[in-house]
Amino acid sequence: MHPRYDFRRDRLLQVLLLGAALLFAASPSGFLRSAPGLVDWATLATLLGLLVLTKMVEQSGALLWLALRLADRLTRERSLALFLVAISALLAMIVTNDIALFVVVPLTLMLARVVELRVLRLVIFEALAVNAGSLLSPIGNPQNILLWQGAGVGFGRFVLGLLPLFAFCSIALAGLTVVAFSPTRLERHGHPDAVAADRRLFGVAAALYPAFLLLADLHQTAWALVLVLLATLAVAPRLLLRVDWPLLAVFLLMFVDLGLLAQHPLPAWLDLHRASTLYAASALLSQAISNVPAAIALRHYSADWVTIAWGVNVGGFGLAIGSLANLIALRLSGQRNALLAFHRWSVPFFVVTAVGGWVLLRTIRGG
Repeated sequence: MHPRYDFRRDRLLQVLLLGAALLFAASPSGFLRSAPGLVDWATLATLLGLLVLTKMVEQSGALLWLALRLADRLTRERSLALFLVAISALLAMIVTNDIALFVVVPLTLMLARVVELRVLRLVIFEALAVNAGSLLSPIGNPQNILLWQGAGVGFGRFVLGLLPLFAFCSIALAGLTVVAFSPTRLERHGHPDAVAADRRLFGVAAALYPAFLLLADLHQTAWALVLVLLATLAVAPRLLLRVDWPLLAVFLLMFVDLGLLAQHPLPAWLDLHRASTLYAASALLSQAISNVPAAIALRHYSADWVTIAWGVNVGGFGLAIGSLANLIALRLSGQRNALLAFHRWSVPFFVVTAVGGWVLLRTIRGG
């Protein structure tokens, strides 16, 4: 565990532990019977592998090297913010939203060692960007993978179905980024030497990353994790002590708590045959139980995968719980009061994109 970790300040983990305790008290036998099956162990293994690999790259000094190059070329706050938002969205389309954050957020933290940055605000916009970018791709996030596989449609058909929403969210995010960041010149800190370059460690990480992702894509996540852990024990065993183990606990408890909540039936008065109602239910349910459980629940009530995808992807904005990527970003930032700051930007953005998406959906699909 990271030596600076303080459980007393980890409000999210405390709330999730309390929720698990209440659910257990309500039905001890049901909790013990259901909880193990609700946890996505492959996702947890993937998360742990990415945490280790990201820490390996960070400790190697490669991100500091890249940060120095970016600081030389992007000298104004707004241009840097637009670049980071764009690269976050692009990466999320290709390697999923959570993996994109494991690249961009540590890079942002390294940039902050070179120039004066509003780090938390940048991380918040990177979280918004990966959610916006990933919604276009059937492999961009877990809920899209689930809906794409369940619908049995082609890659291109899925992209076309989400393209109008992606265009609207992207334009809205670009406009908000321009407003949120100024064109002022960034103040340099000089060239810090706090992180020594370690080519061997970076070489190991660079070799492990594609191997890990390939094995995970082939559904061999356990072997992928074993490979990463054995390599880490061989080259840098103490690095494992710096991994954010409480984040794994957060995800495990979210799977259990939200999975149990998602098992409750939806109200009978909800008319999910209407596209606009289904969209609203998808977006709002995501705000309560996160967008992946919302997608799992709603696909049992409707075969309209396009509308569900629109709703649960918009639902990734707004409250931090709406998307697990939000929690990863805020956790990686290591900033205090991150949740409050996040909601100042994400909730208004959710309102704008949810309303805009509803208008677009009614225009395109009707009802």
